[in-house]
Amino acid sequence: MRASAQYLRIAPRKARLVVEHIRGRTVPEARTVLAFTPRAAAREVEKILASAVANAEANHGLLGDDLIVSAAYVDEGPVIKRWRARARGRVARIKKRTCHVTIRLAPVETDGAESRPRRRQAAAAAPAAEAPAAEETQEKPKRSSKPAAAKKPASKPKAAAEKSEKPKPKRSPRKKKTEES
Repeated sequence: MRASAQYLRIAPRKARLVVEHIRGRTVPEARTVLAFTPRAAAREVEKILASAVANAEANHGLLGDDLIVSAAYVDEGPVIKRWRARARGRVARIKKRTCHVTIRLAPVETDGAESRPRRRQAAAAAPAAEAPAAEETQEKPKRSSKPAAAKKPASKPKAAAEKSEKPKPKRSPRKKKTEES
């Protein structure tokens, strides 16, 4: 089940910011997110989501609240080019970008034991498995806030100190240029 809107007068970059928020969510969650998103593209994406839900209910007999946004993407449309007059008889190009937004819905796959979707259970199990790794990283000492120049140099071992005390061989002096020409 899918719905799309083409030639929307929204820049694709701006529409992608809104679409990323609903990808992978259930339809009620996506509606809530879009209702509280202040961007203008959210109103258009909300209409497309409603259309996709209506398509699923009318054509496939599914319940809208039992669907998940399986894919949502924004493609670039044609660019409308306009001109604006500037100083000294010059012009500046204005690009009015358009986009095509597509939303795909799929039924939520649930286990018999719980009503939560499988994707949520996998996400809920992942933080529990990562908890011991997080404790190990906390044991490491943190960086000090002092700059590198303010830190005291570490004391050198005696062998390293003896090597550094040897005088370095001097370079041969540079040859002086003579003016023969």
